[in-house]
Amino acid sequence: MKMDEMLGEMRDVNLNYLMLAQTMIQHDKATAVFRLGISQGIADIIEALTPAQILKLAASGMMVSRFRFDDGVVLNMLTNYTRDRAVAQSHAAILMAGQAAESFA
Repeated sequence: MKMDEMLGEMRDVNLNYLMLAQTMIQHDKATAVFRLGISQGIADIIEALTPAQILKLAASGMMVSRFRFDDGVVLNMLTNYTRDRAVAQSHAAILMAGQAAESFA
């Protein structure tokens, strides 16, 4: 894949993420903050972004979202647990709730 193609793919991912995040925040901010793993301040900023600002941020050449599973236990639980998926997801959510939301402001 060429660099231009990768930048285009990153722009598309960023745009989709930002649009989804903004919709989630407008619908239920508390749940969005938890599910997105962002701080309240970042949620406020994303909520206030105009469409032009979202497009500009999406085309920044950097990934806006970040992989939040720094803990291998949580990642393995979500990907490899086969017995009771609902229990695994609930347990992962409890573990993730204990982690502090990181901001990228």
